[in-house]
Amino acid sequence: MKFKTLICLLGACVALPLLAQTPPSAEQMIEQLKAPPRTRSLRNLAVEAAPVPGAVGAAVPVPVRPSLSLLIQFDFNSAQVRAESQQALANLTQALQSAELLSAKFAVEGHTDAKGNAAYNLKLSQQRAQAVADFLKSKGVDEARLLAAGKGSAELANSEQPFAAENRRVRIVNLD
Repeated sequence: MKFKTLICLLGACVALPLLAQTPPSAEQMIEQLKAPPRTRSLRNLAVEAAPVPGAVGAAVPVPVRPSLSLLIQFDFNSAQVRAESQQALANLTQALQSAELLSAKFAVEGHTDAKGNAAYNLKLSQQRAQAVADFLKSKGVDEARLLAAGKGSAELANSEQPFAAENRRVRIVNLD
């Protein structure tokens, strides 16, 4: 009986990483990528932050755009999308073609980890972003709504571990 329990536990341990890679549904992607509702202005009044005394060149806050990071698998050293990423891309296609997102434009950003040459990673990330954009176009998403951009390792998702897998991703950003 202990042997069966051990086998079940091992089976669960093997299944957990697979479950963790289940892509979000199209509905979840839609919610993540929807732009926040716009509010009416108050008689054209603009609220501005007061300058901080003694501050030189204070940073201007940049609005956060709705975005979604997907772990899209590619063949090693390639922009060829692997079969295990087809469901995530199918869900993304469905989300981008939904009524809620149909009028929006999106950046398709490719990201790499910090391993290897920075210039090479930038080129590879651009090729991977373009591969995802090409996939979306082949499924009917209007080309004019997509902008492919390679980021290389410039914007790590996990800066504490620059070689971590979560840094190798494709990020979809709502530009509207």
